[in-house]
Amino acid sequence: MVYLLLLVGFALLIKGADYFIDGSSNIATLFRVPPLIVGLTIVAFGTGAPEATVSIIAALEGSADVTIGNIVGSNILNISLVVGVTAFIFPLSVERPTIKKEIPFAFLSAVALIVLMSDRGLQVTDVNMITRSDGIIFLLFFSIFLYYVIEAARNSREQTSDIPLQSEETGTWGKNVLITIVGLAAIIFGGYLVVENSTDIAFRFGMSETLVGLTIVAIGSSLPELITSVTAAMKQQSEIALGNIVGSSIFNILFVLGVSSIISPLPVNDKLFFDVIVLLILTVFLFVFSRTKYKVAKSEGLILAIFYIVYLVYIVIRN
Repeated sequence: MVYLLLLVGFALLIKGADYFIDGSSNIATLFRVPPLIVGLTIVAFGTGAPEATVSIIAALEGSADVTIGNIVGSNILNISLVVGVTAFIFPLSVERPTIKKEIPFAFLSAVALIVLMSDRGLQVTDVNMITRSDGIIFLLFFSIFLYYVIEAARNSREQTSDIPLQSEETGTWGKNVLITIVGLAAIIFGGYLVVENSTDIAFRFGMSETLVGLTIVAIGSSLPELITSVTAAMKQQSEIALGNIVGSSIFNILFVLGVSSIISPLPVNDKLFFDVIVLLILTVFLFVFSRTKYKVAKSEGLILAIFYIVYLVYIVIRN
């Protein structure tokens, strides 16, 4: 029964994210919001909603290892496996602003994480912990990122006066609001099921909460990013695919961990330092690959995917 509920939870997360993205994107269109804001915020944050829900619920229940492990594991999976599979299907073209600002901002987010969780190393306290004040710092960084997104959108604003207030593609206000609410409700309930049942499975098999967060929960909650990015790549919309992944990674660390740690300070498992370092290395790889002819080629995508498989084997053995 536990496994069935876990699968139901994952299904609700995926389908809920799908409804949430569709509804909120249509509402943005009806509001005449520029496409750039929709791509960098609604799509990226919408696909990051499962990680947010799972991590916040885990924080409320005192499962810090699941909260942090889910965020770090999801980001590692996004940058390695999701980018790798997507690029292998169709090479990802990279716009220069993504290279110059967004990928470095994702790297800065990971650096901020490893600094703020290193209380013992910095001789702040005897216990490594992401505190409420650390959470506030994360949210301040997130507000800077949002400011950048809004300014970028203003600078590249397209003429939207010809967009009708209602069309067959966007639907009515009422329909889109309903779809958005239903999607959000499915994400929240699905996140609850995933946290409860994956933690139960961890205890049954003697697995640590950290391992469960880095693997089962991270993979399940990252499925929306994988599905969205692969779909975008197949439609040859590689900017959306890569922007979705980078935006989600920034959102996960700065917003999700920020909110989670404000709800409840998060003790840090020492094993997670290795995983954050892996995340930093992967972000550098992505930056380097993105600068080669301004695209992530199939061969580079294959390297990233293999990297994740090797990493996954290692952390399973490490447990």
